[in-house]
Amino acid sequence: MDEQDAGLRARLVAVGVDLVTKEGMQALTLREVARRAGVSHGAPRRYFPTHLALLSAIAREGFADLAHQITETAGDHRADPRAQLMALGRCYLDFALNHRGMFELMFRHDLLESNQLGLRETSLSLFRFLVDLVARALPGAGTEPAVRAGALWANLHGMAQLWAWGSLPLATGGDDIEPLLRAVLDAHLGSADR
Repeated sequence: MDEQDAGLRARLVAVGVDLVTKEGMQALTLREVARRAGVSHGAPRRYFPTHLALLSAIAREGFADLAHQITETAGDHRADPRAQLMALGRCYLDFALNHRGMFELMFRHDLLESNQLGLRETSLSLFRFLVDLVARALPGAGTEPAVRAGALWANLHGMAQLWAWGSLPLATGGDDIEPLLRAVLDAHLGSADR
């Protein structure tokens, strides 16, 4: 791929990222990406033979952004692992709530299943980071760290969805997700007060 082709491919992905971020998944079509990139509606097919391939490239950018944010906020390996998990949880929830379209795209089953552009491995590297933090927070715990990390991730993901839909604020009568995040960590790691 020459420099011009690489530039157009990158522009198509950047337009897709902007589109999903501002307008959500429903606006993310090949035709709309092409229109906003200023190319013919068939041009994206040269770089992305299927809609799934383009969506995977856009989702990969979302995972890269989330990984960067998590590394920035929770990546200090000298810090207390529980504090790192709290920072990771805040970051994950903030990303989910502030980038709803991208968050929805990143975890689409069909994209992860197709594994185009190594998307599955990209997402699993974030999970391994979570597993490492859980293992450091609970050395010698009886439960496999990956199982506990999986439960914690499922809990965080569910919280993000329920909060975005307005269900959790309605059910809890609160407008602050922080106490829920602390309760989740206590449930999976044991109370911080012990």
